[in-house]
Amino acid sequence: MQPPIDSLVGKCALVTGAASGLGMAIGRLLAACGAKVGLFDRDEEALQRVGIEIEKDGGTVITLPGDVTSADDLAAAVEAIKANWGRLDIVVANAGINGVWAPIDELTPEEWDQTLDVNLKGAFQTLRASIPTLKAAGAGSVIFISSLVGNRVFNMAGASAYAASKAGIVAFGKASALELAKDNIRVNVICPGAFKTNIQGRTICRNRDNLNPPVNYPEGTVPLKTDERRNPEKVAQLVWFLASDMANYITGTEVYIDGGQSLIVG
Repeated sequence: MQPPIDSLVGKCALVTGAASGLGMAIGRLLAACGAKVGLFDRDEEALQRVGIEIEKDGGTVITLPGDVTSADDLAAAVEAIKANWGRLDIVVANAGINGVWAPIDELTPEEWDQTLDVNLKGAFQTLRASIPTLKAAGAGSVIFISSLVGNRVFNMAGASAYAASKAGIVAFGKASALELAKDNIRVNVICPGAFKTNIQGRTICRNRDNLNPPVNYPEGTVPLKTDERRNPEKVAQLVWFLASDMANYITGTEVYIDGGQSLIVG
């Protein structure tokens, strides 16, 4: 199902990690549904390409180069959205890294910190920078992108830092939902399974081969076999639903979108 093209008209959104993968798909779909979208990413060249493509398709976007580890960059991004459009209604904290996957005793404190800084602290800083403008709009929808890993799945060898960061996002999302409910700001968390993005190619792996005990799973790891279902647009559609008025009574909830993968390997 493709969401209605005018369902988010009048809304303004911020999407972090928007230059590729899930963030790019989310930015495209929100813009296609009528939202004005601020695209935030540290890869300025790729971000510009995505912005041009969305504009060619009739969307309204601004590109906001920056790093989620920088509170100043996020504050500047929100200010740019306010200056251009006067409001902020939707925040999608998607930026994240796999970081280094290695045995715990080989993982350096610096490697641990990098993963937690980008994934968990970045989610915190994205929300923190956005709250005053969301409150000024009178309502809002915040969507954090977490993962199966660290929540339902723990068999990813060497992924201790990544798992901790993604579990932290779920807990932070629920605490935020309760705190911000009085301001009519909804906060939900999406936990995707394996989707076709380039994040795996950026993962640094060391000495993971013997970390997990052997387990014989049923053939394959995703019960719903249709390959098309693993496209990032499926996550974007879930973001659209949670951002739209159709989900205006949903908050503090994590939603798994994995084709049943975590029911087998969880």
